[in-house]
Amino acid sequence: MEHSPSAAVESLLAFWAEGGVDVMLLDAPVDRIAAGRIAPPKPTIRAPTAPAPAETVRPAGPDVTGLVEQARALAAAAGDLETLAAAIAAYDGCPLKTAGAASQAVFYRGDPAAPVVVVGEGPGAEEDRQGQPFVGRAGQLLDKMLGAAGLADRVFITNTVFWRPPGNRDPTPGEQAVCRPFLERAIALVKPKVLLFAGAPSAKSMLGTDQGILSLRGRWHEWRSADGAVELPALPTLHPAFLLRQPAAKKRAWADMLTLAERVDGPKRPD
Repeated sequence: MEHSPSAAVESLLAFWAEGGVDVMLLDAPVDRIAAGRIAPPKPTIRAPTAPAPAETVRPAGPDVTGLVEQARALAAAAGDLETLAAAIAAYDGCPLKTAGAASQAVFYRGDPAAPVVVVGEGPGAEEDRQGQPFVGRAGQLLDKMLGAAGLADRVFITNTVFWRPPGNRDPTPGEQAVCRPFLERAIALVKPKVLLFAGAPSAKSMLGTDQGILSLRGRWHEWRSADGAVELPALPTLHPAFLLRQPAAKKRAWADMLTLAERVDGPKRPD
């Protein structure tokens, strides 16, 4: 039995419709086989043009070299933590002092001779009010985790900046740079065994890397002061504020705490 041309066309159209083809792009049919026999036109050879001028590299932020040198001189003159705290309070080189802070510089809390120095990113609203780092909900969680790992009252807690960033944003590299000499001087005065960097802004600033915190955490890194006088093992971990938002990540942070405690006290021996 012969099929009429119209039936074949209808069948073909139905096949295309089932395949999702519902639009015809051209009004007239095109013989693609015949068009393929036509040689393509030869490419036009153009004379080479001069390369475009290289873009001017713009600085990532304002030049803070002078402010850093000023902070370094003030920090070096501090022979103890009390004098260093006074130098930080009097320092006007960090823009956060007038942009974000409502009251006072937030320097540290904890044991001045602790085996562990914890470095966060910056103070929040509660820290700004009380004048101590990690005293809000995130700080309470940090204390619980440190206590469970056997490190309660054996830590010196501070931040990369000592004034609250506006809106609790991350501190900028420039803001961290001008506070860095004071932080390094504090570490030199405390003389800890190890450092714990809480959160990405802290870990990236202290280690000079762009890697994410999920890549950095749980592994020991070597931290060195700007003058090379102090070298310490450093362990990045997740910030407790992140753990409050993502409770499922607490397992990773707890593993980091155990790694930290083992480095401080050595592996626990079975009874």
